[in-house]
Amino acid sequence: HIQYGGNTSCIEIACGGERIILDAGTGMRNLGHWLVRKNVRRATVLMSHTHWDHISGFPFFSPAFSPDYEFEVMAGHLRSDLNIRNVFSGQMTHPFFPVPLEVMKAKVNYTDFTAGESFVLSSRINVKTARLNHPDGATGYRIEHRGKSVCYVTDTEHVIGKPDQNILGLIEGADLVIYDSTYTDKEFPAKIGWGHSTWQEGVRLCQAANVKSLAIFHHDPEHEDRFLDEMEAEVRNTWSGAFLAREHSRLNLL
Repeated sequence: HIQYGGNTSCIEIACGGERIILDAGTGMRNLGHWLVRKNVRRATVLMSHTHWDHISGFPFFSPAFSPDYEFEVMAGHLRSDLNIRNVFSGQMTHPFFPVPLEVMKAKVNYTDFTAGESFVLSSRINVKTARLNHPDGATGYRIEHRGKSVCYVTDTEHVIGKPDQNILGLIEGADLVIYDSTYTDKEFPAKIGWGHSTWQEGVRLCQAANVKSLAIFHHDPEHEDRFLDEMEAEVRNTWSGAFLAREHSRLNLL
């Protein structure tokens, strides 16, 4: 996992002076150090869902321990008797973690919404959401800024031969779609019910929705660099608009 990385999901989006963080996987630890170095004092964290691989970086997110920082954490998949603050607090309890959520001195506001809603993060950033097909639920996002759009669609499982209309509506005409491509079409039948999709389905959806570019994301940990290199060659032969996501990679859409 040298070329593609081994941390779990965490993506930073810079929209002018605003910062959006997609998920709080183990990559959030390194992101925290980066934000400190760049003196970024405020960000919005949009959660796809709260399985371990998407939340376990938050207790190691160094800016959250400083009163100089401010964060909004939002989730759209939780049922009414559970909220995102309780989820984050629950993983920072004994015997899982030595200190509680309350030791974090940053100003953190936790907000729950219902997937399918739209909202505005600032006067220039519009966010649309959609419900995804994943155990315990998940939320997909479309972030729009200055005429550009990025969609984050993970974790989700497709039905063979039936394109997900929620996703098609969310990603229509997007500049970039980051899509759950954990498996290949060949692997997928044995993984039905696990809540993930394939890079080929990502290509099919993006081509049907007139998407400009697809980031193949959420690699299966069993797919080592050699496997992913071979997969990337197949991806390039399938659609020039698709590429494999790599840890620390940067894209400029403006």
